[in-house]
Amino acid sequence: MEIEKKDFGKIDSTLSADVYTLTNKNGMSVSITNYGGIVTKIIVPDKNGKLGDVVLGFDKVKDYVNENPYFGAIIGRYGNRIAKGKFVVEGTEYTLATNNFPNHLHGGIKGFDKVLWNAEPFQNENELGLNLEYNSKDGEEGYPGNLKVKVIYTLTNNNELKIDYSAITDKATICNLTNHTYFNLKDAGASLILDHKLQIMADNFTPVDSTLIPTGQIESVINTPFDFTTPTKIGKEINNEAKQIKNGLGYDHNFVLNGELGKMKLAAKVTEDTSGRVLEVFTEEPGIQFYSGNFLDGTLTGKNNIVYKYRNGFCLETQHYPDSPNQPKFPSTLLKPGENYKTSTIYKFSIEK
Repeated sequence: MEIEKKDFGKIDSTLSADVYTLTNKNGMSVSITNYGGIVTKIIVPDKNGKLGDVVLGFDKVKDYVNENPYFGAIIGRYGNRIAKGKFVVEGTEYTLATNNFPNHLHGGIKGFDKVLWNAEPFQNENELGLNLEYNSKDGEEGYPGNLKVKVIYTLTNNNELKIDYSAITDKATICNLTNHTYFNLKDAGASLILDHKLQIMADNFTPVDSTLIPTGQIESVINTPFDFTTPTKIGKEINNEAKQIKNGLGYDHNFVLNGELGKMKLAAKVTEDTSGRVLEVFTEEPGIQFYSGNFLDGTLTGKNNIVYKYRNGFCLETQHYPDSPNQPKFPSTLLKPGENYKTSTIYKFSIEK
């Protein structure tokens, strides 16, 4: 096992980023930069033992700075959308950037994906990782309260990438952190993800309006294009004429996970037959956003000169539901002084031959 630190290039005229590569005893490696806490690479074996990358991203930090659809990043303060960029906490209305007009998305214009985190690597007998810390000031991007955030990436010898999120505040605020890695288990984004088989442990989902804000309803996935309760090819119903598929331009929806909030559970499983690679997602969160890469359009060229085309990557973002601050029936994302925001997600890789 080893940890390697390298220069990742300049963010601007005064700041530079580093990239840390964690390698376990099996040869699996994860690369993470302190800019945005971005996962830049995940190298895992296929069924023939050949190591290969399974995530989309860039070779240099400047590409993440210039134009980046949140590849691999830590998302905060609030992952996903908030309707019209407004919410109320303890009687006070707060206004955020509508950077995904008419709504607020992923923390705003300069969310946690665009800041430099303090990074400290660590290693013990069976795991190694990276501690990341960031202090988000009161009023940053319109959010109330000084929020102290800690994200710990841990790579285990069981080929698991564990992400532990925690935060405390000095003023009532909202908090909903996630990771926005784009996966393609076959070839890291060189081809379509439509033949990947996906299972989501969710009997229900939250339907959305045409701006991707939840309607407030929770609906069954059974007998709909959203039924991934058994392993199903992503492409099977992705072009269905159903209104929800049209609203999302494919899949860009929150699934209501079965099981108890705050308890670690299997949320999703993805298999890719040609490589034999398997990804399992475990989380303590109540929801998972399945996004099928509908806004990738061939304008971005990433690692190894791969052009990222329409639906060449997918995301499985563990989360509280979108727009929860404005949806009283959804699990709360309110964080008060004296409370500790704490949640964990695990991405586990394996092989099926």
